[in-house]
Amino acid sequence: MGVAGTTVKVIAHRGASAVERENTLEAFREAVRLGADGVELDVRRTANDVLVAHHDAHLPDGRAIVELHDEELPDWVPTLAEVMEVCREAACERKFITHIEIKSAPGDPDYDAKLQVSAAVAGVVLGWAIGEHHGEVVVSSFDMEALNRIKDIAPEIPTAYLTFEVLACDLLVDRVSAAHHTAIHSYVASTSKALVDAAHAAGLQINVWTVNDPDQIVQVAAMGVDAVITDVPEVARSVLGKS
Repeated sequence: MGVAGTTVKVIAHRGASAVERENTLEAFREAVRLGADGVELDVRRTANDVLVAHHDAHLPDGRAIVELHDEELPDWVPTLAEVMEVCREAACERKFITHIEIKSAPGDPDYDAKLQVSAAVAGVVLGWAIGEHHGEVVVSSFDMEALNRIKDIAPEIPTAYLTFEVLACDLLVDRVSAAHHTAIHSYVASTSKALVDAAHAAGLQINVWTVNDPDQIVQVAAMGVDAVITDVPEVARSVLGKS
């Protein structure tokens, strides 16, 4: 089993999250060590407007991140700046992509109706681009308005729309393309050859999440996807013949 000559990139989902605690510096460093082409992380804001890497709106003990200052967070919750330093070090050695997902959903305590996190992330990415060997950064979200705000501030920042369910490929592709976003991050079970072809015809990339099963990795690679977002980058690299 394998995919010869593939150009499919391997993106470590929340770092190498199968072997290290997700969204931690250890997980991101391990992803780099395992040879991932990039990492994906989730970003939320604290009460004092520091951007930190954490998937859920609440800590395991139930406290809401948005109600805490960054110094009140557990040591294992890194700031976005700390994660990007790990990515900068990787990008000095090889091509490396940092995917930053803005977490903002109605009902969450940190729902960002004013799109302040988008503005803050755009500022970080623009500052990050000053200098050499910083690699590529892509900003993603399930919230189209969050991505549109990024484009309003800095059209040059690559942006990717996250989607769980695909009801009509052409409608999804048209919506993302019309907003001048760069890619679609589609859920693996909703990804089809028709979606990949429609996206590519519109000049969009397709990056698929979360793909851990070797057979599924082979399947989506055969469809022509641009990247797999996976908890097991070492498995994906092996299956894709990148090891």
